[in-house]
Amino acid sequence: MILNRSRVLRALIAGAASLAVGMVSALPAGADPGGGADGPTATARARVAADVLMSSYEPVKAWFPSSWWNSAVALQTVGDYMQRTGDRRYLPQLDNTFENDKGVFPAGYLSGDPLLGNFTSRAIDDSEWWGLTWVQAYDLTKNPKYLDMAVTIARYVEGYWDDTCGGGVWWDGERTYKNAVTNGLWIRLTAELHNRIPGDRHWLGRAQQGWNWFTGSGLINADGLVNDGLNTGTCKSNNETVWTYNQGLAIGAGLELWRATHNPQLLTTVRRLADAAIGAKGLAPNGILTESCEAPGKSCDDNQKQFKGIFLRYWMDLTDTTHDARYTAFQDRQAATVWDNRDAAGRLGLRWAGGSSNVFDWRTQASALSALIADVPARPPVRSLSATMSPAQPVVMASSATATTVKLTARIQATAPAGQRITADVRATAPAGWTVTPSRATVTLRPKGNAVPAQTAVELEVAIPAGTADGRYPVTVTAKSGPLLAFSTRADILVARTVDFDTGTAAELPWLWDAGGSQSNGVQNRFADGNAYFVYRFPFPSGTTSASATLTLDNEYVVEVSGDGQQWTTVGRETEHAHDGQNKAARTFDLTPHLGPDKAAYVRISDSFPEEGWGGRLYHLSATYTG
Repeated sequence: MILNRSRVLRALIAGAASLAVGMVSALPAGADPGGGADGPTATARARVAADVLMSSYEPVKAWFPSSWWNSAVALQTVGDYMQRTGDRRYLPQLDNTFENDKGVFPAGYLSGDPLLGNFTSRAIDDSEWWGLTWVQAYDLTKNPKYLDMAVTIARYVEGYWDDTCGGGVWWDGERTYKNAVTNGLWIRLTAELHNRIPGDRHWLGRAQQGWNWFTGSGLINADGLVNDGLNTGTCKSNNETVWTYNQGLAIGAGLELWRATHNPQLLTTVRRLADAAIGAKGLAPNGILTESCEAPGKSCDDNQKQFKGIFLRYWMDLTDTTHDARYTAFQDRQAATVWDNRDAAGRLGLRWAGGSSNVFDWRTQASALSALIADVPARPPVRSLSATMSPAQPVVMASSATATTVKLTARIQATAPAGQRITADVRATAPAGWTVTPSRATVTLRPKGNAVPAQTAVELEVAIPAGTADGRYPVTVTAKSGPLLAFSTRADILVARTVDFDTGTAAELPWLWDAGGSQSNGVQNRFADGNAYFVYRFPFPSGTTSASATLTLDNEYVVEVSGDGQQWTTVGRETEHAHDGQNKAARTFDLTPHLGPDKAAYVRISDSFPEEGWGGRLYHLSATYTG
């Protein structure tokens, strides 16, 4: 089962990365590269990012490891993607989460808090995030069980509204804090329920009451920006950080309530909030949405990584509702910079403007995906064509004496109305002196709409000359169908004779064979808690006679080695309860007895005490070989 899951993850990530490389050249004649992407391109970009995000979905616990409310937002974002593009491939994962996670769970299983059932807990805002997720699922499927769950959650949250500070919902079960996020969520959720339940008056009344309290509470400061919360003793704004998601939720709350009432004053307030967000004192220095924790010398925690995507989710609602050119231009710019600053594996980073200190994980992927979804037209194109390469970042540890071959797969995808055929001319090119076989092919696809793209594959063999210098080399595939559909993709082949990288960097990615549910919270920090693991593959040259790997790691690790990625031998294990890096050391393991017939070696790291949450953490890896 591990091998099959590994293949699925690698195919998704590799395809996404290669599609990412090719997307820039996919603009048709006459498209404006400085504005929003054309419809087919924007749709394909969002599809790429959604596939990369969903490669991190863990189907057993039915979430994204290891964050509860973040998983709700990520799944809601995937719902946005499906609703916006017509793609319906991830409906089973939404339902898997609904059915598997609606029960009662102890603290630490899915959340730091005990889960009380029906996606509720002492964290009132966490409960509301799940409520919005199930409204989104209802919108996609019209299955009443999702809307019923959202109502159940809203009834639970309603019990935490009281007259302290004149009203408002408490942030936590202990009733210690009234803040912007919990109440922005409350207004949006109750207004969404009203707009979906025929004849409702109750939830409309709660939404109006919540909006009146929110706008009169002092949470919106003199600059039109939303501060974090109220001082409990004085019931006045604490003037703390203006987080992007609070601003976005306030905009989204006002918009949904406006749809319920058509009160023009609501849109006036929403526009004030929006103008403040992109104004001189706002949240977008140099025109790019930026969280305050992204400033030099600071870092964003796992919660803050997802804030900007929430802002863009409701900004998309703003542009759809107002059609204001200023708001659309801002939206287009966010999508463009997110796309331009993706990493080599097609992942989207925390810092949308890019930079060497960028951070990439599934949370940043989910956040930035919202910017790409916003760029998709409200009525997406039916016809599209894309090409991907797998693997997108193959590694060749080439011999100096003989040529080396690499096998790649070019996957061609298309959407079109049922009954239409798309015939594409596929051409492959490589660096001078290299050969690709075949260099040209013709494929025919028979799509049946947007819900599931049709696809076919062209198998390629790339010959790399002996003595090729170390470096990255592109192999490009272009697919064309008629005058309007054209797409280019690229695999970056890494030719390397040394293995030496820090985890959490771009240099790690070509060697990372299977992320296996592991996480990386920055440079020199990849870890595997519980049942998670991560695997590296080292394709040593054919003449290799010995090899070893040195791993700097700590905590409760297990190190296993394999020659085929299937049969594993344990070569290192922490048998004590080691926490907080107390056993950090560089440890060397002999790979020679475990080399496969092709001289490849696989190294897998996991958790020796999976119940504790202090799994193996790797900082640095190097490998050497002789022969």
